[in-house]
Amino acid sequence: MAALAGRHALVTGAGRGIGRAVALQLAAEGAALTLVARHEEQLAEVATACRGAGAASVSVEVVDLRDREE
Repeated sequence: MAALAGRHALVTGAGRGIGRAVALQLAAEGAALTLVARHEEQLAEVATACRGAGAASVSVEVVDLRDREE
């Protein structure tokens, strides 16, 4: 059984860099993920990679967290 099975993680900045790396590691450990970032194309790529790495589920939210209205 995966170490994070049954757990859910929200990863901001998931489209690249550290956020991407964190998302992939959490996926490999079986967590369900919500990925958040500003760029839809990058998020789609990371979501696909996370599904392949073993994430229980993956949802994507395109949001600029610097904008309070969003």
